Amino acid sequence: MNIRIEESWKQRLASEFEKDYFFRLTEFIRAEYTRTTVFPPARLIFNAFDQCPFDSTKVVIIGQDPYHGFGQAHGLCFSVTEGTPAPPSLKNIFKEIQNDLGKPIPPHGDLTRWARQGVLLLNATLTVQAHQAGSHQRKGWEEFTDAAIKLLAEEREHLVFILWGAYAQKKGAFIDRSKHLVLTSAHPSPLSAHNGFFGNRHFSRTNEYLAMHGIEGIDW
Repeated sequence: MNIRIEESWKQRLASEFEKDYFFRLTEFIRAEYTRTTVFPPARLIFNAFDQCPFDSTKVVIIGQDPYHGFGQAHGLCFSVTEGTPAPPSLKNIFKEIQNDLGKPIPPHGDLTRWARQGVLLLNATLTVQAHQAGSHQRKGWEEFTDAAIKLLAEEREHLVFILWGAYAQKKGAFIDRSKHLVLTSAHPSPLSAHNGFFGNRHFSRTNEYLAMHGIEGIDW
């Protein structure tokens, strides 16, 4: 199956594209885009991979579902298109960066600049029906994104995996902690941010770890 995705990822994920689950997933997704409104736009489904090639990846942040409102999702977890108000979780991420690093809160919520520095902003599920949270879960995306995370964890060294909330922590449970830095805390959602997300210093800790291994840090 010929999937439009960044070449280094295309080569490494080629075997996934030929599996039965991916054929079923593709049929389902194509039908969904035909019959209803789905986010992100189809050309941005693999945006996280397109913006952050395999060998350029330094940090992996795992989300769950794309935003399901108009003009929000563009294929990067927690990120929204420029001109769209930042959702509550993203606002809390920016607050933590401000507290951790003293950086001002940016004027928009588009995190593409992180991705281009080597931050893979990966949702577990890459599509969603408009206004229907979780509507494309358990259709095959989770298996596909597990495969991508496993490739990074096995083939690369000294990556930082940032796992906010129980869902992300479960998805990243297999990662070898002796080979990579795995940072965990509560989710930045307003429902849980005060239970350990605020004050986690994940952004400075990421850069400290990267520097320790001779890798340029992220300009958060």
